Parts: sequence; structure tokens; C-alpha cells
Amino acid sequence: MKKEILLIMLVASINILCSQNNANTPYSIFGLGVENKTATGGLTGLGNTGIAQSSPFEINIFNPASLAGIYQKSFLYEFGLNGSYSTLKTNTTSESSSNGNLSHVAIAFPIKKNWGMSIGLLPYTKTGYNIDIENPIEGTTETYLTRITGSGGLNKFFISTGFKAFKNLSFGVDLSFLFGAIEEESLIYSESFVSINDQNHYGGVKLKTGFQYKMPTFNAFETTIGGTLEVPASLSGTQTRTSYKTLSDGVSLSIEDEVESDLDNFELPLSYGLGITSVINKKITTSLDYRKLLWNSTSQESNNESYSDQTIYAFGLEYKPTKNKFNYSSNIKYRFGFNYNSGFLKVSNQQIDSYFVSFGLGLPMKKYSNDNFNISYSYGKEGTLENKLIQESFHKVTLNLNFVGNWFNKKKID
Repeated sequence: MKKEILLIMLVASINILCSQNNANTPYSIFGLGVENKTATGGLTGLGNTGIAQSSPFEINIFNPASLAGIYQKSFLYEFGLNGSYSTLKTNTTSESSSNGNLSHVAIAFPIKKNWGMSIGLLPYTKTGYNIDIENPIEGTTETYLTRITGSGGLNKFFISTGFKAFKNLSFGVDLSFLFGAIEEESLIYSESFVSINDQNHYGGVKLKTGFQYKMPTFNAFETTIGGTLEVPASLSGTQTRTSYKTLSDGVSLSIEDEVESDLDNFELPLSYGLGITSVINKKITTSLDYRKLLWNSTSQESNNESYSDQTIYAFGLEYKPTKNKFNYSSNIKYRFGFNYNSGFLKVSNQQIDSYFVSFGLGLPMKKYSNDNFNISYSYGKEGTLENKLIQESFHKVTLNLNFVGNWFNKKKID
């Protein structure tokens, strides 16, 4: 019965993920929107580290090489929820909003010993903004108002596999399919009312590879190093535009009706990452990740924005009191993390960077179980008040539920 209920929950989660849109950030007006900072398992509480993390009981979407550690005859399934409260601030005003989303749904299972596979779906980018622009009417002292709203985003469907090549060395490959639409509506208020609605559809494929190497244990130190490489990808796009004009007497006139055109491809950069994770006395785990995305090589630039190389530093610390399966409290995991992201966007020659700190708990659902509630709280800021720009501060709560099943056991008949 448990399996049927979870399957229904997974299917429902996929439907919600494909249809959801809940964001409010002005910087999502650029490019494909802002990237979703999604992590699986307890990695959200660890500052979104994970390049060198590997657990047979949790799915790790940061490095496909981790799938080599899935136990035989096991089956992992997970989905996540998050809610946030954010405040947008300028030098003169501020505005607050809240939203909630389903963050991801994923499954993982072994193909055979030391070889695993994972499949999942998550939002890749999100778009949500509402901006008013006052423009002068040429040759007069009067102005007209343009209201621009945006919504939508891209989704990511991935298939990953990881295998152990040697005793302590694993490799993995992740193939991701990106797809979705961003809708932008421009409403122009002057002597007449003009509405322009653009549906921008993008799609493409990107490839990531990874490795993990477990070093020999030394004085109760278990250390794993990991690395990832994502090759450049190009997303093709098409636009469908519909526009009409409403005159002062209320008469509406069609200007364009679902006119299709091709958009310039959006280029995703070459990126690489390195990570190191150490376990001390099976109680304390530390993780340190470094990622670099080479946006400069894509040569993308538009109006007052440009793209620059992006650097991400992340640190995580986890403490588990003891390994006593008969004591519930001794199996709770306490987590702390920090993440700094230089950002890839420059607006008015100002880099749009961000950071967050996180605290989390890994709570077993019951004694003797590897099923977990992973809860985390994050606080961070993105953007700046300099050069008349906008700064966002946010509080975010994330709940990841991961279940471990034994779906490949055959029943014995006596």
C-alpha cells in the first residue's frame, strides 16, 4: 500500500512541477530568468554542497558519480517542498511577498552492484516580475506608462547513472533535457491601450560528467574528493507574439495574431566543480565545494546587461551524536551551511551576487528506518542598492522527504 501511495504522490508532483510558477524577482527579467537553487536530501542544510557527497540512502543531483553507492535491491524516491518570504528593497521603497513551490521529484535505483541510475524532474529557472516604466513622449513634456510582467520558466528532466570503476573510484554521467516557456506581456498606456504578449519557448540538452574518489582512511578521517564537468550547450528558441490595440472609444484592433519567429539561441557555458568531504569519527562531516561557470566565453550581451564568469563557494558541516539505532535522538543530524555566489549577470556595470546561510535537521521518520524528513532554513541576500539597483533579502524553508524501499526483493514461497 505504501508503494502505491508514493507512486500517486510522485505522479501528482510531476504534474505540479510542470505547471507551477511562483516567483517575484526583478532580475528574472534578464535571460532565461533566475536559476533555482535546488538540492536533494539534506544538502540544502549544508549550503548546497554535494560534489564529493555520497550516501546509499539519499539522492545527490550535484554529482552523478554518487549513484555508484546505491545498495542492491533498494529503491530511493524523494520529493521536496519550499516556501520563502522575500523583501525587495531600493534606496527609497520596499516590497514584501511570499511564495511556495514543489522543488523537485526524483527516484534512484541500482542496475547491478556498484552501478546505479536516477531519474528526476525539477524547475531549472523561474521568472516572475512586474515592472512599470515611465517613458517621455518625443517632442512633448508628457509621458506614457509601460507595464511589463513576466512569468514561467524552464524545467529540467534528467537521467543520471554512476558506476564504480575501481575499488575507491566512481564515475558518472548526467543527461538533462531543458524545456519550457517564458511569457512576457507589455501593456502600453497612452492615448490608446496596446497589449503585446510574447510566448518564448526554449529547449535543449546538456551533459554533465563527474567522478568521486574515496581516499584511504587515516586516523579516523574518511575523505572523498569529487569533480564535475558540464560541457557548453545551446538552447534554441521560438517566439509566438499576439498584440492588439484598444482605442479611446473602446474599439479593439488586432495588430498581430500568433505570429511565430525564431529567437537567438541561448548559450549555456562550460563549467567545472571540485569538492572535498571529510568524515571524522563517523560523527562530524565537513564539505567544501568550488564551482566555476565560464559565461564570458558565451559572448552574450543585451542592452544594459552583460554576462561574466561566475564563481560559487559552498561550505557544509553536519554533526550526528552517535550511531545507536535504538535511540531516536542519537540519529538526528544537525546541519549548517554557507554559500556565496558571485552571479553571472552585470547590470549597470554592477555584479549581481548573492549569499545565504542555512541550518538544517535530518529527522528519521521512525526508529530503525532510513526514511528521512530533511528540514532546512536559509537566510540570504541577492543584488545591491548601488547604482539605483534592487536588493532582495529572503527567508526560505525547505522540506525534503526521502524514502528507501526494497522493491526488488522476491517473495519466497515455502
